[in-house]
Amino acid sequence: MPREGAKSCGCLFRIIELGSANPLALVSARFCGFHAILFRIMRALITSVFCLTAFLPCLGQTADTATPGLPKDPRAIFAAAAPFYNFNDATLEPWHLKATYQLYDQDGKPTEKGTYEYWWVSPKVYRSTWSRPGATHTVWHTADGTHSFKVTGEGLKFFEHELKPALFSPLPSKVELDSDKIRLDLQEKSSKGVNFPCISLTALPQQGQPDILPPNSISTYCFDPQLPVLRVGFTFGEVVTRFNNIVKYQNRFLAREILISYGERLLFSARVDAVDDMDSSDPALTPAPDATQVQAPKAQIGSAVSVGKLIKKQAPVYPELAKRLYQQGKVVILATIGTNGRIHDQEVVVAPSELLAAAAMQAVSQWRYSPYLLNGQPVEVDTTINVFFVLGHSS
Repeated sequence: MPREGAKSCGCLFRIIELGSANPLALVSARFCGFHAILFRIMRALITSVFCLTAFLPCLGQTADTATPGLPKDPRAIFAAAAPFYNFNDATLEPWHLKATYQLYDQDGKPTEKGTYEYWWVSPKVYRSTWSRPGATHTVWHTADGTHSFKVTGEGLKFFEHELKPALFSPLPSKVELDSDKIRLDLQEKSSKGVNFPCISLTALPQQGQPDILPPNSISTYCFDPQLPVLRVGFTFGEVVTRFNNIVKYQNRFLAREILISYGERLLFSARVDAVDDMDSSDPALTPAPDATQVQAPKAQIGSAVSVGKLIKKQAPVYPELAKRLYQQGKVVILATIGTNGRIHDQEVVVAPSELLAAAAMQAVSQWRYSPYLLNGQPVEVDTTINVFFVLGHSS
């Protein structure tokens, strides 16, 4: 008998209704306006909690512990949520997902549309395909441990890369929760009598590592108060990912709508059109004859991990013209860390101005990392790098 597909389960109706009635899921509830005047000296010292409360304007801190529906320890909350976001569990039945996504320009206006498809049979056998006008990118992973890829047109943009982890692994990994490198802080935000537990991850100073400024949260995760369901994620308090229309599939939580924004500006949006069972012999899992086979896949790591592996950091030169124009803020860069620890393939995702973007890229090109190891072997990794510019200082 066919299993139940992805649809709104009874226990989740409350979540979906709540998402439409409180600021955690409202597209119109924006945060941290992106105007240069806001980026004064004190702006660098304000923690990501400020951005969180600005994004959730009617929420206020009420307690330092979680509601009775979830554990009171932040690590226990992540542990409780982890099984519901493990889409690579060997006990899952083969499945297939199809989603559509929208890219936006620097003004937040829609540009290209694309589709994303994912086929999964086992932890070793799966396929991803991104396609939009003029570009396709497909990666096959096969049972023998190798993977193949086929690319036409231009490469994937930053948020196209981010769609897969946003759908299937939005929680921080065990490496990113290393208690020797990361501090977890649990706070509650209250809206219309409902308390939402939010966990902030903050990088701890590391001996022999360059200082990372400002000393605020790397990321924040806000959960439903009664179930271990992720509702909103914040990266450095400013890039916001909202997980809407939560459904349950094979006892896993899946957001059927994902919205990523920066201040007033939408950066990326995606909608899951279908998720259903599939046959493990589906021919889509067989690499195309002209696909390129590789043995050492490129890994992806979060900014918290890459900061921990930074061994040489060149501070950016603050452009004089940018100072005179009172330009401040954060530059977010997508980059690849090579097997030799050097940076290449930089792409600016967010920047207050072209002047600061160029200065950030120039500085980051001089940074060095200790190689990232996968099964004991150095591999290339994709990561995000954040460079801050504050009048009087830059890092």
